[in-house]
Amino acid sequence: MNRPRALLAAAGLGAALCVAPAIQAGAATESTYVVLYHEGASSSNAANTIASAGGTVVANYSQIGVVIARSSNSGFASALKQNGNVEGVAATTGLGVRVAPEQDSAAEDVAAAATWGDSLSGLQWDMQQINVPQAHQVTPGSKQVVVATLDTGLDFTHPDLAPNYDAARSADCSSGAPAPLLPGNDQNGHGTHTAGTIAAAANGTGIVGVAPNVRLAGVKTSNDDGYFFPEMVVCAYMWSATKGINVTNNSYFADPWLFNCRNDAEQRAIWKAERRAIRYAQSQGVLVVASQGNDSTDLSHPRVDVISPDYPPGNEQEREITNACSVVPVEVPGVVGVTATGNKRFKSYYSSYGISTADVAAPGGDAILQLTPAAPNGRVLSTYPSYRPCTRQVIENGAKYCYLQGTSMAAPHVAGVAALLLSQRGSAGAAAKLQQATNPLPCPDTSIYAAFPQNSGEPQTCQGGTAHNSFYGAGEIDALKAVS
Repeated sequence: MNRPRALLAAAGLGAALCVAPAIQAGAATESTYVVLYHEGASSSNAANTIASAGGTVVANYSQIGVVIARSSNSGFASALKQNGNVEGVAATTGLGVRVAPEQDSAAEDVAAAATWGDSLSGLQWDMQQINVPQAHQVTPGSKQVVVATLDTGLDFTHPDLAPNYDAARSADCSSGAPAPLLPGNDQNGHGTHTAGTIAAAANGTGIVGVAPNVRLAGVKTSNDDGYFFPEMVVCAYMWSATKGINVTNNSYFADPWLFNCRNDAEQRAIWKAERRAIRYAQSQGVLVVASQGNDSTDLSHPRVDVISPDYPPGNEQEREITNACSVVPVEVPGVVGVTATGNKRFKSYYSSYGISTADVAAPGGDAILQLTPAAPNGRVLSTYPSYRPCTRQVIENGAKYCYLQGTSMAAPHVAGVAALLLSQRGSAGAAAKLQQATNPLPCPDTSIYAAFPQNSGEPQTCQGGTAHNSFYGAGEIDALKAVS
């Protein structure tokens, strides 16, 4: 995978902040804004406030004091900032993070292996590695548990996903307000792939997910080009908070910049809005699982951001950053941060990491350093929309499956294990229980990563001991330990 913005290796999701320029009257175009009210201030009168500034309300998330609005008035933000209840205003049109498809195209042979579950389960080295078959002997998950994949959408017609699909808890947040999720909604494929890893049904054909008996919701959190705009991200967390969803998988960065620096007013308003939405979801019992990213960079000691802003394409710039700049959702307190491993149980060459951000590790694939007989192309196989192209595809009984790699593929394993854990042991202390349900791994010989430096050009380094370190957190997740 190339350098662009995705949680498919080997690129990290990036985001770009583009402040709406002043536009001459008569030539204005409509922009979308995140309006952040002061903590504790009421947004109940937002419709009048927004209208007086020349805009309209798309959604009012009064629980967290965040309003999504649209306006073609170039002075809209300035006018709102004069309101004593408003803390910040940021334009979001043209901002986002993009999930990009893999770019390399070499053909791969499919490994021959005995199946343990469904017809393609012999190809699921990732499930074998974290003891999923053994965990299913204890529980395949409960229908009372609902996992949502906040992603590019979900092909709920796929035969491995349809049996577990929960339409009532699914939504399209691409407008900033929830709408019904319609067929053909996943025009990227990324969300359908993460969904299969979480909860593909054990139905005799195709693959089996980590938690094949739980309910699966799709919350489209991007547009069709795979850009995750702030209003979509806020909508997705608020939807999850109010619909009885137990676990969310988040295989993306939800900032308008890869690293969101809080000393900038525009970035700070969006960062706070998204953080409030996540915090509210957590307060409603939602466990948030998030990918670390694919920049092979230490998130606990960032030095350089090389892809912000990333929109429009070709506008990437390099800037020096510090720990005052954060990645959302993985750096929000309480979020379970996931790094990626390959079939040799080393950190994947592309996976970002950090002593303060990595909680657990899970299989995400590694097509360079960790090719094995069980994983001959190094990647993870999962469900894919029939209408989307895939370089390394497998067709089984008319359904499409695709091999991909990235921390995007790692996080859904943990979300699935979390669903099994909740099914068997309840939700109390779930994040801590996940970290206990691991196989600790020591820091490896980091010379193997010499060809894959951090964004700053510095070599990848691993901090900590076997019990907890920056590459693996508490260790690689173990599904059997989670349910035992």
